Amino acid sequence: MTTDARFPELVSLACHDIRTPLATVSGFAGTLLRMGSLEPQLERYVGLIQTAAGQIAELTDQLSVAARAARGPLDASPTEHDSLELAREAAARVGEERAAASGTGAAVLVDRELVVRGLASLTLAAVRHGGLERAELSVAGSDVELTPVTEAAPVVLSEELRDLGAASARAVIEALGGSLERRAHSVVVRLPAA
Repeated sequence: MTTDARFPELVSLACHDIRTPLATVSGFAGTLLRMGSLEPQLERYVGLIQTAAGQIAELTDQLSVAARAARGPLDASPTEHDSLELAREAAARVGEERAAASGTGAAVLVDRELVVRGLASLTLAAVRHGGLERAELSVAGSDVELTPVTEAAPVVLSEELRDLGAASARAVIEALGGSLERRAHSVVVRLPAA
């Protein structure tokens, strides 16, 4: 096995090994917060530690899934879902102040959690790298169109590797049989129809 072929395995192993100390940091931060005897400033700092630990855990999970997708067939559990509901759940994860979903859905055959996480990551990348306050997920059947992404399209499409969430999302969506395509002011995520 060449070094290149082993790299996704190494990434998966690293993600696995990071989880234990990260869980310890998050757990002790949570314990300190539940004790309720911290000074306000210290409570704020411990809260920030817990939030950052959660963000690192999410990034580690995304990287682990992308590494699994790079190794070969993704061990996903595709089931039938409505594309509009998936887009709405992704928008809710991003936050209603930064994302909204509308349109007409259709039945798609996907792993719900992986697709929702992927759509949320692509939306966050569009907002962060496009200088946007809000992004729209417009659903038409099995297509989810993310607008506007003019400035952020290279990052959202992983042509420029500057966002781990977007790169992971693309790898996962493609591993599930979907695709991403650039249009004038948008990126269309095509999910596999049921």
